Amino acid sequence: MADVQAAVRHLEAIERGTASPGEREAADWIAQRLGELGCEAHTESEQVHGGYWLPVGAPAAAAAGLALLALRGGRLARLAALAGGTVAAASIIDDISGGAQVARRILPKRESRNVVGVAGDPDGERTLVLVAHHDAGHGGAVFDHSLSDKIEERWPGFIGRFKTYPPIMWPTLGGPVFTALGALTGSRRLLGAGIAFGAGTAAAMADIARSPVSPGASDNLSAVAVLLGVAEELQREPVEGVRVLLVSTGSEESFMEGMRRFMDRWASQLPKERTTVVCLETLGCPRLSLIEGEGMAWMTDYPKATKDLVADVAGEAGIDLVRGLRTRAATDGLIALRAGYPSALLASVDQRNIPSHWHCPCDVADNVDFDTVDRATRLSTALARRLAD
Repeated sequence: MADVQAAVRHLEAIERGTASPGEREAADWIAQRLGELGCEAHTESEQVHGGYWLPVGAPAAAAAGLALLALRGGRLARLAALAGGTVAAASIIDDISGGAQVARRILPKRESRNVVGVAGDPDGERTLVLVAHHDAGHGGAVFDHSLSDKIEERWPGFIGRFKTYPPIMWPTLGGPVFTALGALTGSRRLLGAGIAFGAGTAAAMADIARSPVSPGASDNLSAVAVLLGVAEELQREPVEGVRVLLVSTGSEESFMEGMRRFMDRWASQLPKERTTVVCLETLGCPRLSLIEGEGMAWMTDYPKATKDLVADVAGEAGIDLVRGLRTRAATDGLIALRAGYPSALLASVDQRNIPSHWHCPCDVADNVDFDTVDRATRLSTALARRLAD
């Protein structure tokens, strides 16, 4: 456990913004450490856009501008607002939903690096893919947790009654949708709402872009620590019959670009009938959780059979799992899920059923519950041995 904590403390000192030099430095260090633990490990260079503020903020701002023109112009301006609002809404939905992210194909690209380590039996018939990520997200006003802290202080346990929090990305669609509807109906109120929501979204995205990068100890160096722990356990007691890919993606914080590139590169080597994918995400909170489903645009549940498998392994290992939670965020697991792989999402939450210190400067190793990291490591290792059996 001391080595795991040392790894988190070492990596949190590196500013690891998506597709940044620090992210690549962290990838090289993780690959080296996995190699020292007996894995055949390497990094894979990928080209990504590396952010979400432009793919989301630019269409919202454009819709706001078109709504303003429609208020001041005539029929042609309203037609432009209708078409532009519709296209902007479709583009944002595509970007946040785990879709093709078409708009990003024309945006500037930067280098990001994924880490892939091979543990277990390299020639095993089955494959278990354990996915973490080593980049860290920007902060911003939308991530401020002071309100939820005050609610919890005033009404303890109230937030924890909810199993799914509100769809945090739906407001980003408000500008384009209201613009299109206002143009279609001629409603000045709807066009005004299009301006307000579009401008608000653009301002929020600009605030995120300019905000400092979080240390990201829980989100998501805690999961990187699990990869290192699993590598160590499988080196100590090797497993036969199952290949274990220990994957740490870059560019997860830019809406899973690193995981998309990993799947593009590795899909031909990962037959769905013999591959299980488990995403490890934000494991620094006290309560280890098996998430039922996720999605920023719409909710997609993970396969029941895979969740039951993970829960059964946890039960045999004497590891408690919180069940019944769904997240309105999106993780690397969503890419495997949408691709049709047997997959699951292992995360952690506090007493409010939300991750603590998310995208905040306080997401440091001193606030990580390393007992949860240890339980996630034991569960992941036990899952590999179950698949081998």
